[in-house]
Amino acid sequence: MKSTLISAEELAALPPDGVLIVDCRHDLADAEKGERDYHAEHIPGAVFANLDRDLSDLSRVSLGLGRHPLPSEAAFSAVLARLGWRPGLQVVSYDASNGSLAAARLWWLLRLCGVREVAVLDGGYAAWKAAHLPVSQEIPQRQSTQVSVQYDPSQVVLDHAAVANMPNELLLDARATPRYRGEVEPIDRAAGHVPGAANRPFTENLQADGRFKSPAELREAFRAVIGDHAPEHVVHMCGSGVTACHNLLAMEHAGLAGSRLYAPSWSGWISDPSRPVAK
Repeated sequence: MKSTLISAEELAALPPDGVLIVDCRHDLADAEKGERDYHAEHIPGAVFANLDRDLSDLSRVSLGLGRHPLPSEAAFSAVLARLGWRPGLQVVSYDASNGSLAAARLWWLLRLCGVREVAVLDGGYAAWKAAHLPVSQEIPQRQSTQVSVQYDPSQVVLDHAAVANMPNELLLDARATPRYRGEVEPIDRAAGHVPGAANRPFTENLQADGRFKSPAELREAFRAVIGDHAPEHVVHMCGSGVTACHNLLAMEHAGLAGSRLYAPSWSGWISDPSRPVAK
């Protein structure tokens, strides 16, 4: 059972009936590009999950829950049923962004439901191609299942007021440092960060080849940022609660389990102009 990362070679060695492979490729500038790329070619047997439609509920954006609000438990259960998931089945997610859009999001959503048999393809689709493994255009027809999952509320923070008053927690922002500092803001309406938040760009989790750094390297790097905070007192955020899952995955891979996600993240925080902004 793989619960954080899996290599392309390890994935290729798994029996097809013993794994659910989910293609989560997404492009923030072109929401349909991931699905087009999936239809053009994908890992054999992989099904597709769309970040906007399957791993988020965009109808809830107006509620101040960020650009990618979490899907309801019922909606996510329906997605898993359509994909043919069942308890105990190994899940492997991948994307073309080294896990950040949106393979780590699916990984975290399943962890939020208590599922442990889920891993992200280390290096993503590029690693699969680099290993000269086969690709396919065939769309698998998986038999739907009966699914009813529930979220563990202890793993997620949705309340903005709680984020504003966390005396013992460290808020860790996964966005690029220029966005965190408020020097640039290409997506959201306001630049800056939540007062008191520290910065750990998710890109620092990766080697030059797009694979994750070793657990020892990640542990040392995160310890340098979180200091004496226990992992369960670390709350991750980003722009919309998607790339922050990359930091959650990296900490878990490093043996620093138990941190949480501020799901609305920056886009949710600034939905109320009265909330303070730091630069």
